[in-house]
This record gives sequence, C-alpha cells and structure tokens, in this order.
Amino acid sequence: MNKADLSQKLWELHSKKGVDVSKKHAEEVVDFIFDTIADCLKRGDEVSIAGFGSFLVKQRKARTARNPKTGASVQVPAMKVPKFRAGKGLKDAVK
Repeated sequence: MNKADLSQKLWELHSKKGVDVSKKHAEEVVDFIFDTIADCLKRGDEVSIAGFGSFLVKQRKARTARNPKTGASVQVPAMKVPKFRAGKGLKDAVK
C-alpha cells in the first residue's frame, strides 16, 4: 500500500458514510499527516500515536565501514536517522 492507496481508502470511507469529500481533499489530508510527522521529526520531537506506534529521531555515531566491492575503508559521518517503534496494538494486530 502506498500514499495514493491510503488516500483512496480515506475517500472510500467517507463516501460510504455519505460525507461529500473529494479525492483531492483526501490526498491533501494524507499529505498533511505525513508532512506534520516529518516536520516534528526535523525538530527532534517524537510523534506517538496510541495503539499504533512512535516515530522518533536517533543519533547514529560516526563509524568506519568497508566498501564490499573494493574492500576499502570508508568513513561514515554521524547522522540523525528516523526510527519507528511499533505499539502494542499494532504488534497484536500483526500476530
């Protein structure tokens, strides 16, 4: 499932309930949610969604890696990376 599929599902849900929502508006809602999560992570904030999980930013240390093709050592700089921690509700749903 991708972002377009999520927008389609949102539009279908509202259409079944008799709510007059355009497909474009459903796409804007999905884009807004993802953009808001990304903006919070850029600021270093954690985003927790009860029953689903948490998005957070972790600091990865600088390290020396090896190029598998040539065997040469390569310095990988320290960086911030997004992480997702699944909540109990999501873990139980996947079981």
